[in-house]
Amino acid sequence: MTRVLVINSGSSSLKLSILDTSTETEMASALVERIGEPVGTIAVRRAGADDRDEAERTDEAEFPDHSAALARTLELAAELEVHPTDLGVQAIGHRVVHGGKAFHAPVEVTPEVEQDVEKLEILAPLHNPANLRGIRVARDLLPGLPHVAVFDTGFFHTLPAAAHTYAIDREVADDWDLRRYGFHGTSHEYVSHRTADLLGRPYDELHQIVLHLGNGASASAIAGGRAVDTSMGLTPLEGLVMGTRPGDVDPGLLIHLIRDRGMTPDEVSTLLNRRSGLEGLARARDFRELMQRVDAGEDDAVLAYDVVVHRLRRYIGGYWAILGEVGAITFTAGVGENVPRLRADALATLASWGVEIDPEANERGSGERIISTPSSRVAVLVVPTDEELAIARACDEVLGNTGDRG
Repeated sequence: MTRVLVINSGSSSLKLSILDTSTETEMASALVERIGEPVGTIAVRRAGADDRDEAERTDEAEFPDHSAALARTLELAAELEVHPTDLGVQAIGHRVVHGGKAFHAPVEVTPEVEQDVEKLEILAPLHNPANLRGIRVARDLLPGLPHVAVFDTGFFHTLPAAAHTYAIDREVADDWDLRRYGFHGTSHEYVSHRTADLLGRPYDELHQIVLHLGNGASASAIAGGRAVDTSMGLTPLEGLVMGTRPGDVDPGLLIHLIRDRGMTPDEVSTLLNRRSGLEGLARARDFRELMQRVDAGEDDAVLAYDVVVHRLRRYIGGYWAILGEVGAITFTAGVGENVPRLRADALATLASWGVEIDPEANERGSGERIISTPSSRVAVLVVPTDEELAIARACDEVLGNTGDRG
């Protein structure tokens, strides 16, 4: 039996979960938000407790850095008797966004691994530095435990050359490792496995499309258990429309902004990472807010929604052509799991391809479920992602503690 603390460290947030991998259940969780701001928030929860006093601790204060945030989180966890030492945590797993060419699989963190992750910050400047801070802070506050890094890019190392190669000068690409890496790989791998399980189909025989739709969004084409295409590229900017990121844009647009309109590279980076997507089109990062404004008929919200749907259809159709046949289309992550209208609209033009959504099943229910009709030639599913469980499993595999999960 292995108990694992999973840490997902963002630039101003920490998400923690303690899981028992022998039963694949969550024992405790915590979320810290607005680190580095005048007022941050912490919520620590103990799983399975009925009484609120036994189930939750919260705090609002200034947490100047990740070290202060994690230290206070551990204090609250101790009050609930879910401190990692109370629960016998044996390892710590970390989400790391970019693994570059160096990392195709989860690895135990060593000083050399830390150095390599730091070198990759140039490819994921919003993510890898925060991921690395999480590793270092956890090591300082919870000494003596092994740490495992699980890379978002790892699942996509199987992309064929035709899918991962940019059509630019080969010497330039090779010198700087410029290729499409893909992201959200932990989610795509977990969800594609669960899809096969729910359908009772062998994973290595099922051709499927997975749509991870949240504030960050990505699509993947998976043929017989191998990723053959994905929407994100060298960085998490490429592909679908996201909360604050635009997805696909003409590279000439960026040249034009810098050369002809006087924007600096840093200003363009801010534009692409923080002022685009739903935020740029409609000043609405939250999809629930966007849908309320769509229902109210606000022009900018309607346009933003239409752009999202158009881009989704383009990727679904393109991946269908690459796969040749599709046995399943699965929606996951916050938006994919909770916005029935988006699921219906994304697939509305595929009736002639044999895709039939059951409107009642699509509108109702929660958790893992099939939302297509029995006569649909392609199964359509909603499968909540569980990246924390996937990371905990990876810790077991790396450290050799697979136990008896069956």
